[in-house]
Formats: sequence, structure tokens, C-alpha cells
Amino acid sequence: MYPLIRNRRLRNSTAIRHLVRETILTPSDFLVPLFVVEGKGVKEEIASMPNYYRLSLDTLEKEVKELWNMGLCAVLLFVKVPDNLKDNAGSEALNDHGLMQLAIKTVKNACPDMLVMTDVAMDPYSSYGHDGIVVDGQILNDETVEVLAEMSISHAKAGADFVAPSDMMDGRILSIREALEDEGYTNTGIMSYSAKYASAFYGPFRDALDSAPVDMKNIPKDKKTYQMDSANRFEAIRETQQDIDEGADIVMIKPGLCYLDIVREIKNEVDVPVAVYQVSGEYAMLKAAAERGWLDHDAVMMEQLISIKRAGANIIASYFAKDAVKLMS
Repeated sequence: MYPLIRNRRLRNSTAIRHLVRETILTPSDFLVPLFVVEGKGVKEEIASMPNYYRLSLDTLEKEVKELWNMGLCAVLLFVKVPDNLKDNAGSEALNDHGLMQLAIKTVKNACPDMLVMTDVAMDPYSSYGHDGIVVDGQILNDETVEVLAEMSISHAKAGADFVAPSDMMDGRILSIREALEDEGYTNTGIMSYSAKYASAFYGPFRDALDSAPVDMKNIPKDKKTYQMDSANRFEAIRETQQDIDEGADIVMIKPGLCYLDIVREIKNEVDVPVAVYQVSGEYAMLKAAAERGWLDHDAVMMEQLISIKRAGANIIASYFAKDAVKLMS
């Protein structure tokens, strides 16, 4: 008891604070999201995500090499699909020579040891901006799952190390796992978006990929019939455990900061790696506040990232990855 015990002794200098620090960030903690577009020589800043870019395949190659040299060893690929290739069935997603498949090969050719994860969802390919096939105002579950399984095979064939289904359709993990096994891709992993909430924080991401639900009669204007209600906690545990039972190797909670209670709940319940996606809205808010001088960008960024890891994340998907690693070095 005081005065024999003085807790401030362990805070008295930078050296002692570092020595007893409980949570340490390293480059290996990060999964770097990358947005890929058609074209050549493209490095196009996303208006709602300052200092983040859409990349054509040639600039993607340069970016991947830079990431690897910084100690960042894993990427998560997304593609912006031209409108003329979109339809209600996600047909372009199954094109073995499509943009995603070419992006996978580009990364692997540029940096063979880079871990490549791929977004498995229909919304970038959908003419309606939904994660599933739309019929009579409904998002069809089982028919969508069939497409997602085929998409996963195509990604594995192109060289993906992990597929990352982000759709929240029921039963898709089991279908994908069985399809991968049947085709001989037994070493291709699945990182499931197990607790993905119907969040208002996704706006800049949808700008980046032009993948927001369209405003049309008889088309759902949001994704609340398949993404989770932000008010629910126990449902997240149930969804995550079901995904693990169906074959998920890694589980993800999305978004990050507003859902750290869910991260801790799931971390306490499961024995597989837990990923957290610090989403575009979280990135954009800090960028905007820092531009106005309201917040110290680097200090708040690091505090946010440490809080995500402290909550239990083994993997952090973050648009801040490069900024953080530069600061750490």
C-alpha cells in the first residue's frame, strides 16, 4: 500500500514506460487494404480518403514492393469494376482474367512472399451495389453463396493465400471451404468477416469502389437485412462461432473503434486469430480533424491502433498502416 507502493515509479521516464509497456505495435500486425483500378500509370487520390489511392496494376506493383521493404507483409485487395462490367449476377467476379485475378498475380509476381488476401463479395460487381443477387427487392442468400464459392476458387487459382468473404450471407464459409477442398486448394485460408455491422462508417470506402447501393425503386437502400445491427453483442459471438465451425481460419470484426467491446468479447470466446478492420470513416474523420488542426494526427493515430490491439486484435486492417510504420521506424 501507499507509500510503499507508488505506481508512478513505473511511469517516471520514457525508458521505464517502454520497458513495462503491455501492448506493442509492429509492422507484422498490419494488413494493408489496396484499391485496384483499370488503366496504366494510375495513382488516383480518393477524395474522401486523403493520401489514399486507387492504383492500376503497374503502380500496384511498385506499392507492394515499397510495403514489403517497410516490413509490411500482408495486403487485402479490392477492385473498382467499370460500370459496363457490372450486372446482378456478379458475372465479372468469375472472370479468371478479371481485374482481381490480375491484381493477385501482379502482387505475387512482384513480391512472392507477400501474403495476399482478397475481398470476396458481389457489391463491386453488382449493378445494384449489393453483396448479393437481388430479386423482387430481396437479397437472395443461397444463390449468392454459390457465386461466392466460385469467386473464391477463381481467386485461389490466381494465387490468393486467403479469401476474405465480407458479404455476411448465411452459410457461405462452409460452402467456400467445401469448394476449396473439392478443387484441391486445401492450403487456401479463409478470413471471414464474421461480425460485420451495418455501419455508417463505410461511406468513403464505397466512394473508393463506387459500390454503394443504388437508389432505385424496389431495391433495398441499405444492407441491414444481411449486415449486423450495431445494437447487438451476443449475435456477434454466435455468428463468429458458426464461422469457425464452418472452417474459418481467421475471424474479423468490422468496424474497429466503435466495436472494441465486441473484439474483446470474441477474443475471450475463440481460439483463432482475430482481425479488426479500422474502416474508411474512422480514417477520414482523423484526417479531416488533423487538417483543421483540431487533433494531433500521429498521436491520435497511434492511440487508436494501440487500443485496437489492446482490445485483442491479432491483425489490424488499416489505411494508416504505412503512416504508422514510418512513425514507428
